[in-house]
Amino acid sequence: MLNYKVIVLILGMTLVTYIPRALPAMLSEKIHFRPKMEKFLNLIPYTAMAALIFPGIFTVDTARPEIGLIGGTVAAVAAWLKCPLVICVLAAIAADLLLYTVF
Repeated sequence: MLNYKVIVLILGMTLVTYIPRALPAMLSEKIHFRPKMEKFLNLIPYTAMAALIFPGIFTVDTARPEIGLIGGTVAAVAAWLKCPLVICVLAAIAADLLLYTVF
């Protein structure tokens, strides 16, 4: 049997999560930022990548910590070369996968 309170709660949480993410995307075309702010906003994806990957570098495999360090280094180099975020993450995954399968 469906519990309508749970469904309403899930829908409410969906709206609360979706609205703050959708509004900036919809309004970013209409708002013009100063060059410093534009540069700051362009660096956010790389900062988010670092925040997501950095904790995993040290916890990927406690028996073989070099795998995490090499994957993190590959991601950092790809980010330094200004690759898209998806490419940075996929490059780190590919490097770790290669290390796991070859060694």
